[in-house]
Amino acid sequence: MNPTVSIIVPVYNAEATLARCIDSILTQEYTDFELILVDDGSQDASGDICDQYASKDSRVRVIHKENTGVSASRNQALDQALGTYLQFLDSDDWITPNATQLLVDAAAHFHCDLVISDFYRVVGERVSVKGDIEDDCVMTQEEFAEHMVENPADFYYGVLWNKLFRRDIIEKYHLRMDEQISWCEDFMFNLEYIRHAEVFYALQVPIYYYVKTKGSLTSQGMNISKTIRMKLTVFEYYNNFYKHVLDEEDYEKNRLQIYRFLIDAAGDGSVAPVIVPGSRKLGEERSPISEAALTAEGILMDEYRNRKLLDYYLESVALKNNLSLPEIRLLLCLNHFNHSTSRRELADFTGLNMRTLASLLQKLTSRSLIKIKDRRSRKSLQITFLPSALPILKELTNAQSKYDQARFGGFTEEELIQYSAMSEKIKQNVQNLLM
Repeated sequence: MNPTVSIIVPVYNAEATLARCIDSILTQEYTDFELILVDDGSQDASGDICDQYASKDSRVRVIHKENTGVSASRNQALDQALGTYLQFLDSDDWITPNATQLLVDAAAHFHCDLVISDFYRVVGERVSVKGDIEDDCVMTQEEFAEHMVENPADFYYGVLWNKLFRRDIIEKYHLRMDEQISWCEDFMFNLEYIRHAEVFYALQVPIYYYVKTKGSLTSQGMNISKTIRMKLTVFEYYNNFYKHVLDEEDYEKNRLQIYRFLIDAAGDGSVAPVIVPGSRKLGEERSPISEAALTAEGILMDEYRNRKLLDYYLESVALKNNLSLPEIRLLLCLNHFNHSTSRRELADFTGLNMRTLASLLQKLTSRSLIKIKDRRSRKSLQITFLPSALPILKELTNAQSKYDQARFGGFTEEELIQYSAMSEKIKQNVQNLLM
């Protein structure tokens, strides 16, 4: 039976970073995939590393070929891919543990032809989040193109690796990388794909770590005149794309914006090696986990593991909605309180001190997610969820479902019944002692 996803990684002299890239793929929460590693005539140990992984994991396939470039490598992988969806990585980058799961979930739920996601931009030891589309809804081809015209030459739209593609569309129209160009070949492939796609969705969760190490065209040894000709060729393709997607009136309205591509493209898609406002130290962008505590024994370790597992699923909801993990945890707690409560009782339930609780409640209120009615005479709070919170609460319900699925993976129906009965008995024992 064919895998659901084919993950394609071109490899050329990447021995220093290749293991990190492959490990991030093979340890994905989602497992129904094949990994196609294309060794493009590497002169270092990259080919051997690929073979070693293939010998240990049946999902890994390796293609060894002469050095003909990244586009030819991807094309050869496309010829052999079997998945319903296609996902791409570069060998010096890596992905989050839930990357493929989030992409596939979005594609399946919204019946998408293309899913595009935010990503982490890594410069040295600093990391920052990069995205563009903030609409949390399904988009048509024209709506997606209107977003794209606002930021021409942006990596977010131009690269392959923050997207999930449908292979049937690629095969129906025999879409391949242009092996004759070495600048914006990813973008030209994307433009051609978008022309044949109808349903788009922007996943506002960073799932990919892009390491800024790639060189510009001039650093690749390409002369100025050839660089200009190549960029003009790509612009002509870009311009024709909008003539195809937009009607004549809308094209004229956006023509100056479309021509801005020539100006923005002069930057060669560069990412300035400076500290970006809001960036963090690499490794601190997500909730930390103690590996020692994950394997240790004891009731405190059990509590730690359960909390970290829940955080694992809550964090995606927090990132998507521009909330902190403490804020999303508090929303979850409030959703379980279906009655008025005192601040002290809420602080006890959430494990927060009064000052921190007050600060978080204020932030949720300022985001128009909740409304608080303080009944001072009764020393209680009446908290109401506002309409803008309802989609987030739905996502929290889904996160809890995934949390349960992860905890009870491999349980038989009989074991689940036994666990439920024992859990109820434990709850009664605790209630009898503490009440």
